[in-house]
Amino acid sequence: MGGGGQQTEPSGRGAGVYTWEEVEKHCSKNDQWLVVNRKVYNVSQWAKRHPGGFRVIGHYAGEDATEVFSAFHPDQKFVQKFLKPLLIGELAATESSQDHNKKAAIIQDFKTLREQAEKEGHFQAKPLFFCLHLGHILLLEALAWLIVWFWGTSWTLTLLCSVLLATAQSQAGWLQHDFGHLSVFKKSRWNHLIHKLVIGHLKGASANWWNHRHFQHHAKPNIIMKDPDINMLNIFVLGGTQPVEYGTKKIKFLPYNHQHQYFFLVGPPLLIPIFFNIQLLKTMISRRDWVDLAWYVSYYLRYLSCYVPLYGWFGSLALIVFVRFLESHWFVWVTQMNHLPMEIDHERHKDWLTMQLQATCNVEQSSFNDWFSGHLNFQIEHHLFPTMPRHNYHLVAPQVRALCDKHGIPYQMKTLWQAMTDVVRSLKTSGDLWLDAYLHK
Repeated sequence: MGGGGQQTEPSGRGAGVYTWEEVEKHCSKNDQWLVVNRKVYNVSQWAKRHPGGFRVIGHYAGEDATEVFSAFHPDQKFVQKFLKPLLIGELAATESSQDHNKKAAIIQDFKTLREQAEKEGHFQAKPLFFCLHLGHILLLEALAWLIVWFWGTSWTLTLLCSVLLATAQSQAGWLQHDFGHLSVFKKSRWNHLIHKLVIGHLKGASANWWNHRHFQHHAKPNIIMKDPDINMLNIFVLGGTQPVEYGTKKIKFLPYNHQHQYFFLVGPPLLIPIFFNIQLLKTMISRRDWVDLAWYVSYYLRYLSCYVPLYGWFGSLALIVFVRFLESHWFVWVTQMNHLPMEIDHERHKDWLTMQLQATCNVEQSSFNDWFSGHLNFQIEHHLFPTMPRHNYHLVAPQVRALCDKHGIPYQMKTLWQAMTDVVRSLKTSGDLWLDAYLHK
């Protein structure tokens, strides 16, 4: 049966029965249906109010969102009160629970693995871990200021202060990431509140801007036109598909065959100080997000009150730009080493496990690697279980690897050096593909 004869008013008591053919028609910007646990929801009007942003909803319009729904929402019962008014019906009994491109065995085995991880307490956070992490960030910031306040603002001491501040900023970035993924507190409300504090007051950024951007990345990693992290604004061409498309169409905004060289001048040094700062300011103002803007301003008021008496206005601004410059290098290498060398392609509608594994790889565990990357060296486990506290990734990793081996899905593990050099290698490979297509097709 199609949906045409049994559609109901969006009152939350939907009784319509739909086929996948009917559901898949509702995938436009203003007409969006989702399927979660075989229930069909019309989210067209509600999408703009979604805390994770309207785009992440749109990326699953007309699709089965059961797996991504389970991955992103730690409190399933709580979000049901938002879903209930949007219910319009369910899939017909003759329809499979997933679309025909997905493998039921993989989906079921991953569901079992998740249930086992929940049963073993891997989704329970250790408050002491996050308290100590916050403590070492505050200690670094205090030490940076005390050094130049007590011993003076010589070039050597200023450089040391900058390194300590950049380290604190990078580590605060990993901490805000924890709260943003709702992986610390049981109550989502507390995670959201502390997230605003950490990303706003400790980092000078916007929680809503981060949420809307980062959740898209997790929902559709390395998917062209859906993952904002691979939207390089025509500065780079990535993967194996995009370079050929650009080359065939004779698109040449830059000499992409040299992108592995100019990456060092454009990517690591400029992403945070220039691109991210402009983007988040533009987003907060255009969306009138005054709460996040207030947190953003509080960071700079605190920073300036500490350093203007020591460096003056110009010196303080120069110092924070340099700190952002150092932090940006750290951030770019850590975030790109897990994704950029992996498969980057258009939407293929794969199951959750397969999609995440093709877009992510891990870096070897060590105390330094864990600290340096904020445990994002376990990028595979983080993407599969985004609400899992990061100190538990290593506990579930052997089970994830066994599941991948069972289904023949590659589980890539690299050294830190190999992962970083692969970023440059992948850029060169993509640039060469572009040049070959540009010259010969």
